[in-house]
Amino acid sequence: MGKRGKIPVLIRHWIEHNESHGEEYRRWADIAREEGLEGVGTLILEAADRIQSANEKLKEALEQL
Repeated sequence: MGKRGKIPVLIRHWIEHNESHGEEYRRWADIAREEGLEGVGTLILEAADRIQSANEKLKEALEQL
C-alpha cells in the first residue's frame, strides 16, 4: 500500500483511537468531580470536547478522500 492509500486507514484508526480516549476522559472527569475536584473535572471535559472536535475534522478529511 502506498502512502496515499495509507491515509484513509490512518484517519480511521485515529478517529477510533480518539473516541476511546474521549470516553475515558469523560469517565475520569466524572470521577474527579465525585472527588471534589470540580475544576479538574471541567478541564478534563474540555479536553474530551477538543478530541471530539478533532474527530470532526478528521471525518471531514475522510469524506474529502
